[in-house]
Amino acid sequence: MIHFDSSGIETYWWITIVVPFVISILTSTAGISGAFLLLPFQVSFLGFTGPSVSATNLVYNIFATPGGILRYFREKRLVWPLVLIISLGTLPGVILGIYLRVRFLPDPRSFKFFVGLVLLYIAIRLIQSIFNEEKGRRKTNHRSDLEIKKSCLTWKQVSFIYDDTCYSVGTFWLFLLSLMVGVIGGTYGIGGGSIVSPFLISIFGLPVYAVAGATLFGTFLTSIYGVIFYTLLAPIFAQGLAASPDWKLGIMLSIGGLAGTFTGAVLQRYLPTRLIVGVLIGCILFVSGKYIYGFFF
Repeated sequence: MIHFDSSGIETYWWITIVVPFVISILTSTAGISGAFLLLPFQVSFLGFTGPSVSATNLVYNIFATPGGILRYFREKRLVWPLVLIISLGTLPGVILGIYLRVRFLPDPRSFKFFVGLVLLYIAIRLIQSIFNEEKGRRKTNHRSDLEIKKSCLTWKQVSFIYDDTCYSVGTFWLFLLSLMVGVIGGTYGIGGGSIVSPFLISIFGLPVYAVAGATLFGTFLTSIYGVIFYTLLAPIFAQGLAASPDWKLGIMLSIGGLAGTFTGAVLQRYLPTRLIVGVLIGCILFVSGKYIYGFFF
């Protein structure tokens, strides 16, 4: 058993590594760090319910995501304009989200209900994306020759070529989406990739194989913002509650997460989109239903 002084929890050391490893393998294939599923694990299984659990979740993102990012970079599947706009939009949103978390959602029961609603919304967007005709036509074989080509950023749109097809998204709408995601991500303790990714896939029609690297990179950058603000600013508004991250726990969780995100990025090219999204939907709905039901009953 290992004890974490900052959070006050005690558990077997291997649990803090194996669980994030499994979660991140699954979620990183869709460009998601797995923090949105790791937080329910900390709240329900480890009993870590204070505002600092959100900050600890962001610590996990900082150390866990580089493995997947490195793999996508080496395969030339990072859309840098997407990374830039997502990061610029989420920064001010994260600040507001942290304020909302420590001032209005310190109670574990209310916070779980909020988490359940966020996850339910994510699941709905993913269900929409799984029926996307473009991705339904995607091949399921090895994709070693597919790279991002001619990515471009203007005031009007972000565009890139992938798999001999040109994709684009409005710069303003992407920034606005990232801003809203930043608010939710700062409140929930996630980098925002779990919300941005479904939107880019289902609403803007971008391919999951192309956006995964960008959303994972955006998660990494916004998590750095979040940890800084939780550490320096949140205690001012936390009214005596612990708001700073449990670094020991966050780093241990990220050991498994780092290995898992790298493994997931390697496996992604071999998996069909419908399988990636379908498994995610099942996991999200299970956790969401549990938290929403627990709020009322």
